[in-house]
Amino acid sequence: MIITTTNSIEGKKVVQYLGIATGETIIGANFIKDFFAGIRDIVGGRSGSYEKVLREAKDTALYEMQQRASMLGANAVIGIDLDYETIGNNGSMLMVTASGTAVVVE
Repeated sequence: MIITTTNSIEGKKVVQYLGIATGETIIGANFIKDFFAGIRDIVGGRSGSYEKVLREAKDTALYEMQQRASMLGANAVIGIDLDYETIGNNGSMLMVTASGTAVVVE
């Protein structure tokens, strides 16, 4: 399945619009990751544990979106938007949503 943030796919023609496809995931960050990320914030540097969690959440949301688009009969999703939000007590959880337009392209 082709997925893209653009509203068209070069060399392809959209022949059918099937509706909006979405995928969501919520991932909790555990205490140890928070502790080490806090240390990194103080001394500088990147937080590899948080980056890994972000990638996993994004990949899961995109996968779910593709699965829903496929159930609609799509072979592509265009105009994809990714949103990241923290939720829960003190932002202890990360929610990632992916949405786009499920289409059939030729």
